[in-house]
Amino acid sequence: MNEIAQSSLDFLKDLSNNNNKLWFDEHRSIYEGVKKNMRSFFELVHRELQKDDAIDEMHVFRINRDVRFSKDKSPYKSNIGVEYRRRKPQLRGGYYLHIEPGNKSFLAGGFWAPTKEDTLRIRQEFEMDANPMREIMEKPRFKSVFGAINGEKLSSAPKGFDKSHPNIDLIRHKNWYFETHFTDNEVLAKDFQKSVVEAFILLRPYFDYMSEVLGTDSNGQRVY
Repeated sequence: MNEIAQSSLDFLKDLSNNNNKLWFDEHRSIYEGVKKNMRSFFELVHRELQKDDAIDEMHVFRINRDVRFSKDKSPYKSNIGVEYRRRKPQLRGGYYLHIEPGNKSFLAGGFWAPTKEDTLRIRQEFEMDANPMREIMEKPRFKSVFGAINGEKLSSAPKGFDKSHPNIDLIRHKNWYFETHFTDNEVLAKDFQKSVVEAFILLRPYFDYMSEVLGTDSNGQRVY
């Protein structure tokens, strides 16, 4: 099966309303079918994505929640997510697809939690020249799919950077990523896999740019 099944979304919706171990155990056989359906779809996306990019691995996230440090002790997620990791260290960035009923599905790509070193290097690059980044973000097709850049920002300029710098809007970011959302009808459509892959491919110029930035120091010298 090349599409996400209605029954998969129905299960996740029912799980959100019955988020306990007893209910889950009673419906485990249904969940196994959902997992198989989702993995089949994710693998199809993986194969298509590999035609355009070098992907190290596909990682499907566990449905069990880590509740150790959360006030919400619900044991299960009401979504299923998958990550496609680019081949490091030369290729940076990663693709993420999140399937959740209630028109909450989305895909995203970028840098969610860069290291301290990567964060500084990205900010240094934007301080010197953010034109390549802005050109990527302003391309009509890219902008129509992803809109503006996402990510948590500092309330002021990072230490060592001028708060009046013309690129401070990018420099203030703590993470840099793009996302686009889907309705349930779009997720269930026969061409959803095509829509996902096309959106992911739109991120390639951004990833290639960031790979070049993070593969060099502030003097433009290769670091690996």
